[in-house]
Amino acid sequence: MLDGIVAFVVFLLVAAGVAIIIGPSNITRRLRSIRGVRGVPALWEARRPRDVMPPALNPKTQRVLVASARLANWLRAHGQEEGARDLRNAAARMAGNEPAGLYALQTTLRRIRVVNISDSASQERLKALVAELRTAVQDRFEQLELLPFRKT
Repeated sequence: MLDGIVAFVVFLLVAAGVAIIIGPSNITRRLRSIRGVRGVPALWEARRPRDVMPPALNPKTQRVLVASARLANWLRAHGQEEGARDLRNAAARMAGNEPAGLYALQTTLRRIRVVNISDSASQERLKALVAELRTAVQDRFEQLELLPFRKT
């Protein structure tokens, strides 16, 4: 009889220790999850995949990406595949390493500046798109406090 009482007290002390380690909020959540199982079929049902949201981009980074996409589409539409590909690659690089992507965009902008289009309206549109991208890249450079954007 004494052994049973000692075993019961030891069990209560161990349970209290585990409850303290887990914490009160986690205990209630775990108890709710145990109650949530409704029979054996619930165990075998596939769980719904969670909606994975990409991390929110900085608004100035979004502005750079939008401006580079506009310019890349314009260049591709006007037969400048190499410049468009370089812009898309630099913009994609921003996802993994933003400063490296910004430097790649800056280098690509220098190369695009020498592109001449015979149509004056198209040339003006190209200048406007390049200026928009250059301003967006410069703003993001300043915000990240990277090396100054050189005006060449």
